[in-house]
Amino acid sequence: MGEIMRLDKLVASQFADISRADVKKLCLKKKITVNGKLMARSDAKVNTDDEIIIDGKKLTYKKHIYIMLNKPAGVVCSTKEGASRTVLDLVPDELRRDGLFPAGRLDKDTEGFVLITDDGELSHRMLSPKTHVPKTYFVRLEKPWEESYKDIMAAGMTIDGLHEGDQEEKCLPAQFLASDENVCECTLILHEGKFHQVKRMFEKVGNKVVYLKRVAIGEMPLDRGLELGQCLEIMHKDVEKLLTRK
Repeated sequence: MGEIMRLDKLVASQFADISRADVKKLCLKKKITVNGKLMARSDAKVNTDDEIIIDGKKLTYKKHIYIMLNKPAGVVCSTKEGASRTVLDLVPDELRRDGLFPAGRLDKDTEGFVLITDDGELSHRMLSPKTHVPKTYFVRLEKPWEESYKDIMAAGMTIDGLHEGDQEEKCLPAQFLASDENVCECTLILHEGKFHQVKRMFEKVGNKVVYLKRVAIGEMPLDRGLELGQCLEIMHKDVEKLLTRK
């Protein structure tokens, strides 16, 4: 069953460039029909399952939207405008709506999968320390990896604080997977998200990250065909994959 809402609220919730006032104007211009009937009032109550046509185009109501972004380096995970481009600047017009935000963060110089959504409940579930949603990273190192990394990280290593004098931080067990093709490349699966965690973990074992890309969240991999800076809408039936533990 659908949800009962005011027409103007429903339409405005689906488009970043249409306000409630705009919906009123469209009604006055006889540009909106609901189940084949012209709507004269923008405050009329409608059902989200109704057939709503706006200026000849059918509206498909979605309570929330989920967007996969392949973030390039140099773009920040923020909703605030500043000197740098934000992830929201990369969302195409057809996927824009009010209330979008990045669910979680990647460092400015890190590439890869960022989820952009307007679903605060899902974001809370993803980021909750109790959930431990796995996040998978491709890592390129300055020096060849060592076999010892696997056991050190699986044991739940301790990393240095961010600043001199800060207390050390205990990490949850992580999965280190060495590459068979390149001795300076590996995959790391984390179940938490401490600030600069991947970089700090490799610094602790005497190495340095020179390239970092998030390639999966939960059991949802970054689409291989998605170019840097491009977005892809995630279908609602696939959203639970974002929360699945490995």
